[in-house]
Amino acid sequence: MHIRDHSVPVGDGVVLQARRIQHDESRGPTVVFLHDSVGNIALWRKFPERVAKASGLDVLVYERRGYGQSSDEVLPRPYDYQEQEGAVWLPRLLDALGIGDVVLLGHSDGASIALIGAGTMGRRIRGLITMAAHVWADHLTIAGIEEAVRQFREEDLRDKLLRHHGHRTDDLFWAWPTVWLDKGFQESMDFSRWLDAIECPSMIIQGENDEYGVPEQVTVIVEGIGDNATPVFLPETGHSPHLERPDETLSLVCGFLAKMDDWKNRRLLLTFTYTLT
Repeated sequence: MHIRDHSVPVGDGVVLQARRIQHDESRGPTVVFLHDSVGNIALWRKFPERVAKASGLDVLVYERRGYGQSSDEVLPRPYDYQEQEGAVWLPRLLDALGIGDVVLLGHSDGASIALIGAGTMGRRIRGLITMAAHVWADHLTIAGIEEAVRQFREEDLRDKLLRHHGHRTDDLFWAWPTVWLDKGFQESMDFSRWLDAIECPSMIIQGENDEYGVPEQVTVIVEGIGDNATPVFLPETGHSPHLERPDETLSLVCGFLAKMDDWKNRRLLLTFTYTLT
């Protein structure tokens, strides 16, 4: 595999930082990773590389505006910031890199953005994997963010984030609760309208102990997408399955990829421990 970092101009003066993990010979779509509210490329750890190696597919990991080495974002965030990311900036990035068919793999905020991307980009999206996605602001989400604010002010959360985000830490963190704790945002947030436009195979993952989302988030998403969607609840798992249970999550992801029609006959390099039905 070859790993290369790119600074990608996507129009309107915006540059997004991206990492491509590519094989000498790759068949099938590129798996695109979309990070959470306080994430970046590095915070995925080795999970993208493991997916690339086990599946044989190319991988793209990138940082949204305001994160990592990407351009600044305009703050405070507008209510529709996730719609902008999924419907505008994501397709612009794929176009700039010359990437056609993709599988979207998102976590938390990135998972919601992946839902929007899948609902707006049609057949270009060959598959969808979400972990801890939200289609509305439920009471656990709000309580979890309020607790994160307390930890940022009173405990060591700011110090932990400083290691990964440096001078951007304060702006990046406060951009998250500023919009999510706004009553107008909470009342307006509803991504269910994107779901019936999603045509690709989808796997909707959530930890049974997710402190940021009720299980009904999965139910609503699966019902909205229809027969192409599979719900997966991971026991003894919280908000970040790929970090808390990386081996099991890797098996889920690669098992899903192996079952997709476009490349289901490809030989994978992993023995899968989960069988999806």
